[in-house]
Amino acid sequence: MNAENSIHLISEKSMSSRVHLKVLDGWRGLSILLVLASHLLPLGPKNLQFNMSVGILGMVLFFNLSGFLITSFLLKDRNIQTFLIRRFFRVIPLAWLYLAIALTFSSASIYSWMAHYLFYANLPPVELVTLTEHIWSLCAEVQFYVGVAILVSILKVRSFLLLPIFGLLFTALRIWNGIPASSITYYRIDEILAGCTLALIYHGQPGHFLKNLIRQIPQLPILILVIFSCMPQGRWLNYFRPYLAAALIGTTILREDSSLASRLDCQFFIYLAEISYSLYVIHPLLAGSWLGSGDVYEKYAKRPLLFAVLFALAYLSTNYYEKWFILFGRNLAEKFDAHQHTPRRAP
Repeated sequence: MNAENSIHLISEKSMSSRVHLKVLDGWRGLSILLVLASHLLPLGPKNLQFNMSVGILGMVLFFNLSGFLITSFLLKDRNIQTFLIRRFFRVIPLAWLYLAIALTFSSASIYSWMAHYLFYANLPPVELVTLTEHIWSLCAEVQFYVGVAILVSILKVRSFLLLPIFGLLFTALRIWNGIPASSITYYRIDEILAGCTLALIYHGQPGHFLKNLIRQIPQLPILILVIFSCMPQGRWLNYFRPYLAAALIGTTILREDSSLASRLDCQFFIYLAEISYSLYVIHPLLAGSWLGSGDVYEKYAKRPLLFAVLFALAYLSTNYYEKWFILFGRNLAEKFDAHQHTPRRAP
């Protein structure tokens, strides 16, 4: 079977494949919970670096999910214009509003404003400031959107076969430079591309062997390996982290009746997934306010109040601010798509 026919099978199958949204939402909810815990709670002695490890774990899960979902979407509909419209109206409105507040308080330079608003602030020379350090991941996401859009626009359906290759190349770059984890896109994007690879395996007939292989992976050992690969003590396992996480997520997608998948399918994680973007974007601003001030005892005594305010703001943002832009972007994309498919009358 040649590459073009293989990709055709991937595309045709993806049109009818059902993505297990509850499991994926469960992973998303867990990932944001891990990230918030790593940023806002003391998770152990500093010398063990548990906070950093838990944050890395949350992000590798999130990036894998992102790669999986974006690739699944593009396999079904390769209209790049509507894809970008939907994604930009999803992430930009809240990000730009947050950045306007954070950069004003930080007295950032004009160049820093530009780097943030165009989402390249995480690239050298890094322009991130204290209140925007977490925006590196959003920069990496947007850079991925633009990169994959350009790739699909030029190479069409054949571009999907390059995603696993690019993932391995970026992992090789990390190994070559000895980078276990980084906020710079080219040292982290293999985590997104691993999710892309999982999507190709899941949706594609050529991935039948690999799907069966993933189904056979025992979940507890792979979960332990993923956790260990996020820790400094994991050493060389850090370089396999993107693919271990993809395999772990894959076991729950392909075995939705497994115990891990069942635990992820709970209302708490699903609700966290719904407001996860707001939680992620907003939380450092609250941590930098009075709610996060004081000595160690005072600061952590305020944490319940900080979480209450954070969840309230995230709920309001998701349902009364972001929702309007998401619906607007969806309607705009549908109109744009309809206009593209409207037959032109002969002169």
